[in-house]
Amino acid sequence: MLVPHGRTKPVVMKVPVFIIVLAVFLWCAALVYVVSIAVNAIQYYNEYYNMKNEYQHMKNKLSYYINQFIELKSTLSSLRETEAEFRKLFALKSKKDVLEAVEVTDTDYIDMEVLRKQIEETIETVTEIKKYLREQKDLYRSTPLGWPIKGVITSGYGKRIHPKLGEITFHSGIDISAPIGTEVKSTADGIVVFSGWTAKSGYTIIIEHGYGFRTVYAHNKKNLVEVGQRVKRGDVIALSGDTGVTSGPHLHYEVWKNDTPVNPLSYLKEGY
Repeated sequence: MLVPHGRTKPVVMKVPVFIIVLAVFLWCAALVYVVSIAVNAIQYYNEYYNMKNEYQHMKNKLSYYINQFIELKSTLSSLRETEAEFRKLFALKSKKDVLEAVEVTDTDYIDMEVLRKQIEETIETVTEIKKYLREQKDLYRSTPLGWPIKGVITSGYGKRIHPKLGEITFHSGIDISAPIGTEVKSTADGIVVFSGWTAKSGYTIIIEHGYGFRTVYAHNKKNLVEVGQRVKRGDVIALSGDTGVTSGPHLHYEVWKNDTPVNPLSYLKEGY
């Protein structure tokens, strides 16, 4: 019943009970439906947010592995080139072939541990090669090579009749004839252990080279180095002369190996 405030007659409407019940039911159903949609929306949002975070995490992880792989691959490539260059220049062979192709698993993921292991082994190999080359370089620089002076060999190594004494003696070096004042050069890197005068050899220089090598330069006019001075192959150490017991201007040159004189001819090469 609708009762107006004015003089209008009340309006009476009769609504069946089942209509009221149906309306209430529909209203409740609509409310449940709206709430359900809201809950689902919140769930979808949470799932989307979690998936987004997981995707970003996977993307960052993938980016990290890609960068690691690129860095390791670049290092391995550089090491390959280094070892290849060593083997090409010095004809050396590694203890084992560690530069294999990068392994890939059945899932197409790069095995970073295998790659790291290859790099570690390659670095070890290259380090051993470098150590070997340093040792060989030191040995090369310590080995007497070349002529100590420009001239002509007038007396060889071994037994001979001494030109001054007329006796059969053992000649522990070679005599190289040269004008007085000719430059005398060290035939290897080393340190001067004697620079002075002896009665028979006159002004003499002895250089210790290491690896058992020692060289002697005798009958000089003037020594240009002092004891304890470091010299390199090719450095001028004296001026040739005819001091001491000698039959004329020349350089007496000796090569010693492990405290024993050896024939210097085997250490000479074309140069001057």
